[in-house]
Amino acid sequence: MNPSRAIAIAAALVCLLLPAASAGAAEPPPASTRLVYAPGKIVPIPASIPHEPGDMVDKRILPDLRWIAKRYPLYVTDGYSGPLPNGTHVGCDECHVKDSDHYNGLAVDIVPLEPSSRCDSHWTAITELALWAEPEQNKPVPPFRWIGYDGDAGHGCGNHLHLSWNHSPVAQFQLAEWVEVFPVGPAEGETAPRGKRVPKAKAPPAKAGPTGPAGGISQVKFGGLSPRGTGD
Repeated sequence: MNPSRAIAIAAALVCLLLPAASAGAAEPPPASTRLVYAPGKIVPIPASIPHEPGDMVDKRILPDLRWIAKRYPLYVTDGYSGPLPNGTHVGCDECHVKDSDHYNGLAVDIVPLEPSSRCDSHWTAITELALWAEPEQNKPVPPFRWIGYDGDAGHGCGNHLHLSWNHSPVAQFQLAEWVEVFPVGPAEGETAPRGKRVPKAKAPPAKAGPTGPAGGISQVKFGGLSPRGTGD
C-alpha cells in the first residue's frame, strides 16, 4: 500500500469513530436540493476526502462529497478528467465514455477505503452508498444525475461506483452554469430556492474546445463502456 493511501485510510478511520460520522449511513436522502449558480472551478480534492493524489473536482460538489465521505469509508479514484489552464492533463486519460460528467468535474469514481478487487465485505458500505443514491435502478435520487453500479456495464461491486451530479447542459471541458446539490455545508454562492427541481433545458450549440477545465455535455442517461472497455 502506498504511503498516501495509508494516511488517507488512517484519517478516514478516525473520522468514522466520531459520532456524527458513524451515524450517517442510515440517514435518508436529503429531502430537498438547490441549484448553485456560483462560478465553478476545478480544484484539488481536500485531504478530508480520501482520494488518489492529484484528483480534482468542481468545487461546487465538494460539500456534498465531504458529507458523503464522512459517512461511508470510500476512496475516490478519479474526478475531473481533462486539461487545466496551464496545459497539463489531470485524471484518467481516455478512461471515460464520450460526454462523461468526468469531463466537467461533476463526477467521481469510488472504491472501498480498504482496497479489494473482489465483491466482498469491503464493498458493503459502497453498496449501501449506491443504494442510498439510487434506490431503484436508473432512478437516482436528486441531486444525482447518473449512478453507475451493479447492473451497469463496467461498474459495480468489485469494480467501482460512479456518482454524477445534475447540472446545466454544457460543452465538454466547460464549466456548467449551475449544479444541483443537497443542502449540506455553507452555500457556494447564489442559489435557486431550496427544493427547486432542475429545469428542463436544451443543450446549447457546442463551443470551440477550450484550453482549461470544466465540463462535458451530460446527456447520456446510462453507463457503458468506451471502445477501450473502460467505464463512465
